Formats: sequence, C-alpha cells, structure tokens
Amino acid sequence: MNRVYPALLVIALSTSSALLGAKRFYPDDPLTAEPAPLNTENVKRRQLSRYYDLFAHTLGKPGERSTNGHVIRSRASAKTEGVTPGFVMVDSKGRRFFLKFDPLGNPEMATAADMISARFFHALGYHVYDTYLVYFTMDQLVLGKDVQVTDKKGRRKITQGDVLETLLKVSKNKDGKYRGLASLQLPGLPLGPFRFSGLRGDDPNDIVPHEHRRDLRGYYVFCAWLDHDDSRAINTLDTFVEEDGVKHVKHHLLDFGATLGSSTTRPNSPRAGGEYLFSWGPTIKEIATLGLWVPRWAFAKYPNYPSIGRIEAEVFDPERWYPEYPNPAFANRLPDDEFWAAKQVMAFSDDQIRAIVRTGQISEPAAESYLADCLIRRRDKIGKAFFAKVLPLDRFSIRDGEIVFEDLAKTDKLGQTGPLKITWSQFDNETEKKTPLSGDTSFAIPKEGLTRQATSYYAADICRDGDTRRTITV
Repeated sequence: MNRVYPALLVIALSTSSALLGAKRFYPDDPLTAEPAPLNTENVKRRQLSRYYDLFAHTLGKPGERSTNGHVIRSRASAKTEGVTPGFVMVDSKGRRFFLKFDPLGNPEMATAADMISARFFHALGYHVYDTYLVYFTMDQLVLGKDVQVTDKKGRRKITQGDVLETLLKVSKNKDGKYRGLASLQLPGLPLGPFRFSGLRGDDPNDIVPHEHRRDLRGYYVFCAWLDHDDSRAINTLDTFVEEDGVKHVKHHLLDFGATLGSSTTRPNSPRAGGEYLFSWGPTIKEIATLGLWVPRWAFAKYPNYPSIGRIEAEVFDPERWYPEYPNPAFANRLPDDEFWAAKQVMAFSDDQIRAIVRTGQISEPAAESYLADCLIRRRDKIGKAFFAKVLPLDRFSIRDGEIVFEDLAKTDKLGQTGPLKITWSQFDNETEKKTPLSGDTSFAIPKEGLTRQATSYYAADICRDGDTRRTITV
C-alpha cells in the first residue's frame, strides 16, 4: 500500500538554477495541468516570407518557438499559394479543403510524406491540419460559381481549361484516377506564421520567449527524425479561435510535403539535412582543399524508389542534422530539451511506426518497408545520441517510502549500464543551498523527511558510476 509523505520532492536537472534571491519552488508547484488560456482581443494578422527566414536567421543574429472514402462532389477554385499545383475545394458538406498533388516524376512522394508526418507531429502533441488522401476523376470536379483565378493578365473567371492545365502536371494511378492530398481548412481567423524567437505582443498567453520554449527547442529532434529540413516560420500558422467561450491564439505546424526526403516538387537534395543552404564552413573547406574535402552527407546512399524521397539511416547523425536555415529555438536547445524530445521518439514502437507509414498509401511494398525501416533506425540513433548526454531516468514517484523511476537506458536497451548512486541532502528553498545528510545512500526517503513539516524540502542527487556530470536532482 502506498503512503503519502509530508516532505516535498520535485524533479529538476542539476544544472538548473533560479534567479538570485528568488524561491526555487512556490506553494502552487508543481503544475499538473496547463492553465486555461486567457481571453484575447485585438490580435493582428502578420505576414512573414521565406526571405524573412533567410535574412533574419542566416545573415542576422538569431534571437535569445487515412483515406477519405466519400466521392468528391465539390466546387473548385485554383490554389495560388505554395509550390505545388492544386485547388481550393468545398465539399458537399460545405467544408473547405486545400488540394495538393505529387510531382509527375514522383507519384505518391509528397502526399505520402505529408500524410505520414502530419500524423507523427499530431501524436507528438502539436496542432496540425487534418489531411486525407483522395482519388478522383476530372468529371467529379464541379467549378464553383463566380470563382476567379489570377494569371499574368489579371483576375478572370476560372474555366475547365484551367483545371485541365493543372491536372496535366499530375500523374494518374493504374485506375486512371488522380491522387491528391486534401487538407481541411483550420478553424478560426488566420493570423499568419509564428516566429521561433521573441514573443507575440498582442497575445497575453504568450509569456515564454519562443527560443526558450521546450516544445520549439525540442522540435529540432522531431525534425531531424522525420528529415523536416523546411521547418521554418513560413510553415507555421497562428489562428484566432474561440473555444469554450474563450478567444485565444492557437499555434499550428503546416506543410509536411517537404519531409521524409521529399522537397515537395522533387526528391530532396542529398545535401539537405547535412548543412544549411548557406554554410560558410563547408565552402571554405572545399576551396582550401581544392575540392578534396568531402562532406559527410556525400557518402549517403539512397535506393531508387520514386514514391519516397531521399532519406536514409546509415549516415544520419542526429546531432549533426541541419534545417535549411538557422533556427534560434534549435540553436538554444539544451540536453534536457533533447532528452524530452528523444524519449517521445523512442516511445514509438516498430509496429506503431509501420502503421503510421501505411497511412501514406505507398503502392510499392518495398518502398513502404524501406521507409518504415529507415525511421526505426533513425529513432534508435536519436535515443542513443541524446540519452547519452543526460542520465535518462524518468517517471519519478514515491512508493512505499522509496523513490522509484524508470531507467530508459535499460528500457530501450541503449547500452548505459552500471549502478546508480544516490546522496541525500536537506534543501533550503530560500537560498537553494543543500546540507548533506550523512549516511543516507539508499533510495528510501530519510527519516527526517517523514517527520518534517510539509514545507520542508529534501534533495536526492542521483548519478551512474560516479559520473557527476550527468546528475539528476530529485
């Protein structure tokens, strides 16, 4: 039978520190649920461009964030944003969708990548759009009344010829049907992308600078796993929504067609993920060695599967993966951010990964199997790389008078072995000083901790094999 003890124990990395003169813990710690958002008014739409990402983060200094089985009977208009041909569609229920297609030479590649990655990011806790794979013939499309399209001559009414011109750039499957990815329009008022640094001044709920948010710093690990090198502000969207009577800003990730080795319009360059689009270091090395220096990414080998992009696991190094442009949140990540993300990646079983990959409906079994195997191997590399930088203990609790936890290195068989050592001390919440308790080296809570008042704190420093560089303080 479990017992409740008056002494309070709170988990924190040993490297963490509070501001001088401030309490480390407060009476309402720890928060067990995210507080409800504050009501928000007068938010403004803002627009960023790919050039903002380029100049702000490359040349500037980074800051200090299933198949749809129903028949399509829809009104169609042209999609004017993005790099792939497509339509804006309204179905028979009045729902608005954005329909995108694969490049002619790589049927299934971009749509499968979008389907698969959207489900992974949803499972990881991010807000994403709903996506569906649809198969249709041209006669199932109905042009919307008074729908216009913009071309070089200006705006005019869309014609069946415009639809045909778009579909000529799209391949058909063996049944003579077109395959597309339909993404449901997000609810609420679009406000434009969010940034990976700073705060949104008109959002009272935005109180942590984005470059210091764990969900954005740890996002690096997820992007490395899924090879999401196009993980820029332009592929995010804030919306102004009302939920449970409260108006607030909601943050989303968008456009996953450039993941899993796809660059949306073609397979990704072998260089992608290996270095930034503009990297002075590799350029200087190539010049200095007269081209004799060969970057690591150049040794990667890729199978010839048109339905998937260039992605592999042999050369992949989680700590040396790069997005297209420097990202201030990624640059500020700490080992505990990486561990937080890596343990979520490691939580996906082989069967779960294969099941999510199947949602991409890749028709070639060998290609589907290769992609799943690749993600499994990349997952294992991520766990091995980032668990090694910390002491990977998790899920702490007090049970029958002892601290209990899960050693993820053993759970995931990542090779970290050796006995764990614990030392106890009394913790002063006002000064953050620890006074050692001599003789207490077991995981049982010291007797002092069972008799002191509820505002007393005790700290347990845990390390493996005397490696104090990777110490967890509980």
